[in-house]
Amino acid sequence: MDGHTNGTNGSCSKPCEPLTDYCIPDYILNPDSEQVLVDQAPCCPVVVFINSRSGGQLGSSLIKTYRELLNKAQVFDLSEEAPEKVLHRLYCNFEKLKSNGDPIAFQIQSNLRLIVAGGDGTASWLLGVVSDLKLSHPPPIATVPLGTGNNLPFSFGWGKKNPTTDQEAVKSFLGQVKKAREMNIDSWHIIMRMRAPQEGPCEPIAPLELPHSLHAFHRVSGSDSLNMEGYHTYRGGFWNYFSMGMDAQVSYEFHSERKRNPEKFKNQLTNQSTYAKLGLKQGWFAASLTHPSSRNIAQLAKVRIMKRPGGQWEELKIPRSIRSIVCLNLPSFSGGLNPWGTPGTRKVQDRDLTAPFVDDGLIEVVGFRDAWHGLVLLAPNGHGTRLAQAHRIRFQFHKGAAEHTFMRIDGEPWKQPLPKDDDTVVVEISHLRQVTMLASDPCKSKSVNDPSSPMCCSNHDDDERNSLEDEDEWEEGRKKFGAADTFKFPDEVDVAHLS
Repeated sequence: MDGHTNGTNGSCSKPCEPLTDYCIPDYILNPDSEQVLVDQAPCCPVVVFINSRSGGQLGSSLIKTYRELLNKAQVFDLSEEAPEKVLHRLYCNFEKLKSNGDPIAFQIQSNLRLIVAGGDGTASWLLGVVSDLKLSHPPPIATVPLGTGNNLPFSFGWGKKNPTTDQEAVKSFLGQVKKAREMNIDSWHIIMRMRAPQEGPCEPIAPLELPHSLHAFHRVSGSDSLNMEGYHTYRGGFWNYFSMGMDAQVSYEFHSERKRNPEKFKNQLTNQSTYAKLGLKQGWFAASLTHPSSRNIAQLAKVRIMKRPGGQWEELKIPRSIRSIVCLNLPSFSGGLNPWGTPGTRKVQDRDLTAPFVDDGLIEVVGFRDAWHGLVLLAPNGHGTRLAQAHRIRFQFHKGAAEHTFMRIDGEPWKQPLPKDDDTVVVEISHLRQVTMLASDPCKSKSVNDPSSPMCCSNHDDDERNSLEDEDEWEEGRKKFGAADTFKFPDEVDVAHLS
């Protein structure tokens, strides 16, 4: 998309001259560059982060195209430079230039937008880094779908198919970024605590060496306020979902297979086909006696929820057929499906359930019996088993049910050992704060502050008629974030119970 060409663009190379709306001068990006006079700041300055290892060869090709169209210094390969270093350097330079009275620096900082191209784990990484900056006006983020599921991009109108990488496609995307609107979304803190074992491991194992990934948890340091003698404590955060059970096991096998044979995973369609085959192999379509993780969630953990801030903890009854549980923040899971849907009038009245909003401080808790159950999401008004909406949720794992289970955060799976002695592993999720995304139409995510967003849909008769919310109904019908510093446990959360 052509930009306006009023003014110069600093040190941009010739191919980016039609895109001066987006191009940032060298002296802004590099503190060691000599300051130059610029007549006018770009109206939509962007900094681009691309994971060259995502999307087969698409990541590398996309880097090449963006560098042809923009200043090369504003396009970063995440396999070569971490975003926290880039943004820390950039914002320090902003402050220096503004203190020297540079109006261009002030305008660029005010209008800056970030673009991240990669899978959901890559996008989550950048969201965490931006949160860590703790800026008064953090730059909003647009996402390019270069992964397999691409739930984050799909939730905000950026699509779920891997894009083409030619100049016209990139120009069109930049035009969408310029017109996109800002939307706040909730972020969620997660903590895991377990007693240090007498022998053998009992801690989160991150099996994949993904340099762009924050992984699921990081262990807190000995000086951290959350650290407790005799215990291992981990914390992390997420924006889209935390899941546990069979779906996470299939994801774990997929990622492990991709790590062993990366040459077989160069195409999004092939990746999705492989994912489905692994689901069959691992017993996701039918419980497998050879896989202990085929046991249901109720056998593995006790679950408690707090529905509203400052409320009381209450036990959440999990139907005995549920083999996978998803704590969902955005209306996109497993490649664009919406497990929660929109509850009909009866569900709103009887169970205090609402439509899913990305900024209401509540997370949707959904259960699945197996992959056949998941297929109902393909039908109009299809949804999983709606278990609850909660401000906080706590899982307590006890010994004996299984040696391990599988967990996943925003596309990043891991194999979690469970206690072998008389102890528990506790996982707790709580609302933290909000971050800012860029949304393009059509946007699947809805804000609680948007008057056009329905609180419920009174016409969802099919939703009510086809729902199998209760276990008896089914029996009759037959069943990284890494721990960025931002994700410290909120002050108002009592962690005493975790000891």
